[in-house]
Formats: sequence, structure tokens, C-alpha cells
Amino acid sequence: MARPPLVPPGPELTAAERSRFARHLLLPALGLDGQRRLRAARVLVVGAGGLGSPALLYLAAAGVGTIGVVDDDVVEVTNLQRQVVHGVADVGRAKVDSAAEAVLAVSPDTEVVRHRERLDEGSALAVLADYDLVLDGADNFPTRYLVGDACARLGVPHVWGSVYRFDGQVSVWWAGEGPCYACVFPQQPPPDAVPSCAVGGVLGAVCASVGSVMATEAVKLVTGVGEVLVGRLLVHDALRQTWDAVPVRRDPACRVCGAGAEVARPLGWATKRASEGTEPAVAEGGRPGVEVSELAALLRDRESGGAAFTLLDVREPGERDVAAIPGSVLLPVGRVRRGEDVPGSGGRVYVHCKSGGRSAEAVDLLRARGVDAVDVLGGVLAWSRDVDPSVPTY
Repeated sequence: MARPPLVPPGPELTAAERSRFARHLLLPALGLDGQRRLRAARVLVVGAGGLGSPALLYLAAAGVGTIGVVDDDVVEVTNLQRQVVHGVADVGRAKVDSAAEAVLAVSPDTEVVRHRERLDEGSALAVLADYDLVLDGADNFPTRYLVGDACARLGVPHVWGSVYRFDGQVSVWWAGEGPCYACVFPQQPPPDAVPSCAVGGVLGAVCASVGSVMATEAVKLVTGVGEVLVGRLLVHDALRQTWDAVPVRRDPACRVCGAGAEVARPLGWATKRASEGTEPAVAEGGRPGVEVSELAALLRDRESGGAAFTLLDVREPGERDVAAIPGSVLLPVGRVRRGEDVPGSGGRVYVHCKSGGRSAEAVDLLRARGVDAVDVLGGVLAWSRDVDPSVPTY
């Protein structure tokens, strides 16, 4: 269903702008009026990463007048495989800065607003309220749910995308017009239940496919052209090269946008995990742990005929192909959850992952089964930093 344009037309275009955007002006559905709307639009992009990068470039090229960029991170070398607004020379720089430069290189007349921060319940409404719509390319669930909640509270269209390995998803959540994010995904999953791209990987070009669709939806919303993805979830399978549209509906009982939603509740509260805030914190020292420097000494001692033990890697096989601690054996945390035995176990088991989240879970599971399991604090990233810098990070 066609919807009215989101943004009123801005000032008349100059002769130079008419030339620059001539290919838009030739489109009967968009034309001069649509281009003036784009010039007047204020669009916020959350995350200058894999999805935000192509979206930012195409929004800038389309002539969007004001683009906000939210990101608190710095550029890392592992970003360059897919985050095309950053280059080799940008490694170590704030992402909002290199993203802003990339936008201005494409469209010097665009106003770029840099928000170098991680959105939280205290800042999200104030930041989002200054924009006509939001493109959400966040890489973590707490931010996605927070942005969805804030957009629903403000009545702002929420153009959302997600990628993992060779797959992508896109939709437009819009409380009052259709479902919000929480209508379809009502509760945050537990940590590590859904692997991130840093764990499972992602084909860089899939980010371009999904990010460009997000930018297209933003242009359609601003100008009133075509039928936007409200009430539809677009699912992309790059290996089969297919796009499928799945109907999604508003939940009348949604705790974020439903009739019974509490307007005064804390932002983000309704979509937190059911267990969040109710589980007792583990007392310091309650889960045994070992520093990587101590582990290195234990491994040297084992090689010299010292005490035997198992060093268990609970990451995924693809991660191990990137970096591994010598002498470890692989048993992904999902298999630990299913109760599989530790290879070669019988004595103490030292458990590591990338940075500590999955290993802590695995240690708790193993100890509950009577295994003498110890957490390797900081995981392979700490090993690379403190023991062997030749081990790659990712």
C-alpha cells in the first residue's frame, strides 16, 4: 500500500543540483518533488558497519540533506572486508569520523551529524527524536531492541536489516502503521544463542545487498514512492540467490506498541530477556579462572612431562581456522549444551573461547556435571595480546 511522503519538499533545486540528480528527476514517480523531499530529509543511521556502510553511501548519493551516524567504535582491520566506508588508513580511527568523510566525499552538501556514542535508555529518545526515520544496522541485540522501542515510542519508521553468513533480512517496523520490531521478535535472546558475525562470519557482499535495500526503503519512505516493507519481512539467501517476502503482523498485545503498553515504562525494559535482572550474580571467585599467562606456563609444563589436562576450545570451527591456542581441542559450546563429553577428559579441563562469554557458560555446564572445569580469562584475544602476538585477532 502506498503511503504519503514522510518529508515535505525542501527549497527549489539549483541548476547544479538538477544536473547532479538528473537520473532521479527522470523517474516519473520521484522527479523534482521527490528530490526536494530527499534534500529536506533527516535520516539517522545506527551503526557505521557492514550494513551502515552501503546505506550511508547510497543515502548520500541520493541527496539526503542531513545524515546522522551513531557508532562508538573504532575501525579494526577485520572490518575492512565488508565496511566499505572505511579504508586501511582509517584503522584505529573513530568510525563516525571515517564514515562522515566518506559521505562528504560523495555529497559535500550533505550535513553529517556525528554521534560517537552507544545508544542507551537515557540517550536514545533524545537522539532519535531529531530525525524523520532511522536505519538500524546495529550488530547487537540490546541496541536493536532499544532502537525498536525508541522508534515505536516516537512513531518513527524503523528500517531494519540483519545479516549472518550468506543470509540477510530486511523490514520496515512502524508502530501505528504496522508491526514494530517487538511485535515479531518479542524478547531478546540469551547471549550467544544467536552467533554474531564475529563468531559465525559473513560474506561482505551480502551486507551490500541488504544495506542497499535499506537505503531504497528510506528513499521510498521519504518520497512516498512505491510500497514499503511495512508488514513484510524480506529474507535473502545469497547462496541460492533468492529473496522471499514473509508476511508479518502487528501484535495487539505487544508490550512495546500494543494497547496495553506502558508509556512511562523505562525504555527497553519490555523486551529484555526474561531472566535479566533476576539471576543472582556469580560471587567473585565462584567460577574458577586462570589468566592466559598462567595457562602458557601450564602448557609448557605439560610438554615437559608435567600434569596432564585438557585445553578445550568452545568456539566454532571457522573461528579456529582464523586463530587457535596450540594444544587445544575443539568442542563448540552448542555441543557442550547438548551434554557431549569432553575429548580426552578425565582430569582438569581449561576452557577458552574468543573473549570469555561462551567459556564461562561452558565451565558452568561442565562443573554442574562434575567436571573439574576452569575458565581461561579473556580467551584467545587475551592470548594474542599477552602471550603470542602472532596469533591473529578477529
